[in-house]
Amino acid sequence: MERWPWWLLVALLLGLMIVYQILTNQQMGAAFGAVAVGLGVTIRVTLLAYGLAIVIGLFVGLARVSTNPVINNLASFYVEIVRGVPILVLLMYIAFVAVPLGVQGVNSLGEWSLANLGLGEALVNFKVRDFPNEWRVVIALAFAYGAFESEVFRAGIQSIEKGQMEAARALGMNYFQAMRHIILPQAVRRILPALGNDFIAMLKDSSLVSALGVEDITQKAKLYAASTFLFFQTYSILAFIYLIMTVLLSRGVRWLEGRMSIYRR
Repeated sequence: MERWPWWLLVALLLGLMIVYQILTNQQMGAAFGAVAVGLGVTIRVTLLAYGLAIVIGLFVGLARVSTNPVINNLASFYVEIVRGVPILVLLMYIAFVAVPLGVQGVNSLGEWSLANLGLGEALVNFKVRDFPNEWRVVIALAFAYGAFESEVFRAGIQSIEKGQMEAARALGMNYFQAMRHIILPQAVRRILPALGNDFIAMLKDSSLVSALGVEDITQKAKLYAASTFLFFQTYSILAFIYLIMTVLLSRGVRWLEGRMSIYRR
């Protein structure tokens, strides 16, 4: 009984109370309907950004364990810089600095192509406003979390005994074959719970996209509360939605941790 998660029971009772209010209270029901419209955007941004972050993290993590000093230092530079900047600042920088600079580069390339090859009119006409804010925040979140995921991958790779790499090389595998077939499969199993926790963290940090006007559930809540002055009802619903998603995901991560501990035994 001591290990029973009493907090989960309390959270469940509170959740049932809120569901009852949504079903019976007109203001709560209206607030839920207005906020839930943005749920698709929240989920889409989180999934896309996390998928890109995993790819970035894997390659940077491999670079972090590389014996090549140039590759290792470049990866370390990226990780230290990104981890030292708040995600909201990074989001603003990519959205309002990096993207416009990138568009200017695309325009310059288009002008050169048009002048020398007769091609590239579409690149010349590409404008900053043609780059959706949703994609800007996806890139920013992926860029930020790529640094965190790289450290998870690095730790996972370094947790595998060095003798396994040596044995793989002795069997005739090159470095990349040994990493792909021997090291990474074991490392990924060990770091799955950590990756799950980072997914939950990204889901919560996705609320920052409202700073750019992307209409996720946080932005929908802000707009609805500002127009109706139902701040208590609206933000209670917003917190409830985030809580439901994160609690369910955290229980899934706990289950995954249990499965991984059985596997290691």
